[in-house]
Amino acid sequence: QLQPVESGGGSVQPGGSLRLSCAASGFTLDYYTIGWFRQAPGKEREGVSCISSRDGSTYYADSVKGRFTISRNNAKNTVYLQMNSLKPEDTAVYYCAADLRGFAAQAMCRMGPPYDYWGQGTQVTVSS
Repeated sequence: QLQPVESGGGSVQPGGSLRLSCAASGFTLDYYTIGWFRQAPGKEREGVSCISSRDGSTYYADSVKGRFTISRNNAKNTVYLQMNSLKPEDTAVYYCAADLRGFAAQAMCRMGPPYDYWGQGTQVTVSS
């Protein structure tokens, strides 16, 4: 089954950093708009950051702006989410989604699923 695979989650203290990776096998991520989403227990799913295949635009939720950076490495068929200055409220399962329909980044992050591909998620825990 074709599916993006997330990795890089873990436990970190407040103020720390993690880099999440979204890798794909069987399809080429640079043709897809990619989104990072997160969901914490009892909370709604949030579009954290997205990067468009159409124009390269990026989008960040207000809650992560200035702390998170999304990027692509097409040679590695991987999209990254660099997360700095992590806060306890960043604790969640982080999911990677990929869609071929050419969405702009903001639309991808705000419209919600379904998407063409959706990963299994990686846990991020920020705690002292």
